[in-house]
Amino acid sequence: MPRITFINANGTQTEVEAKIGESVMRAALDHGVEGLSAECGGCLSCATCHAYVGEDWVERLPEPSEEEKVMVECAIDVRATSRLTCQIEVTDDMDGLTVEIPASQY
Repeated sequence: MPRITFINANGTQTEVEAKIGESVMRAALDHGVEGLSAECGGCLSCATCHAYVGEDWVERLPEPSEEEKVMVECAIDVRATSRLTCQIEVTDDMDGLTVEIPASQY
């Protein structure tokens, strides 16, 4: 199983083993990672699972859909590495992915 490291705004890191096919958001929620409220449950109708992927991962992940791009703009403190974690499906290639949760999510 791929290992994903979540970094909270205070610098605390939590490494989890994610299941292939689940979303990065689901992996975080299932392991008690704080900061992602995921109010819509992954339906792409809010931005409460917004996070920053590691810069070295931006080009390695699938491109966000147009719908995700629009919804990300609703988040606070959007950056070039901003993604909605509900829209990133875990694959074997994601071992070592880092995801930083913005302070605005708390």
